[in-house]
Amino acid sequence: MRVLLSLATNLDWPLQQLDVKISFLNGDLEKEVYMDSPPGFDGRFGSKVCKLKKSLYGLKQSPRACFEKFTQFVKSQGYTQEQVDHTMFVRHSQDGKIIVLIVYVDDIILIGNDMLEMNRLNQSLLSEFEIKDLGSLRYFLEMDVARSKK
Repeated sequence: MRVLLSLATNLDWPLQQLDVKISFLNGDLEKEVYMDSPPGFDGRFGSKVCKLKKSLYGLKQSPRACFEKFTQFVKSQGYTQEQVDHTMFVRHSQDGKIIVLIVYVDDIILIGNDMLEMNRLNQSLLSEFEIKDLGSLRYFLEMDVARSKK
């Protein structure tokens, strides 16, 4: 991550930050999962259980299910998942431009020299997930990020 931040700084590339809201609720479960009825649930049905359709906070499968769904979507947008770091996705354009996407749980960083592609990807992500655009990168993985033109 520090190498990418250094590269972006030296090349004056934009650093954009996005936040995936309710990320763990986006994942599709691979196996059937059941849970006890939550407290306050209508007691007329007795002590029934619920079959989950999506991942849920607190399930050990939720982080993986969410990441798999996100990975499939980003790959469908023409990005390649890096083998050394599976949380990094890269897209090279025909004219030599590059976009790097890094995801950590529910935080996304976009780095690159193709603003049109960054905007297109941002809009695609917004159409698929509930995402908040946080603008320029300010804080990530316990690192404060500040840029100046000097």
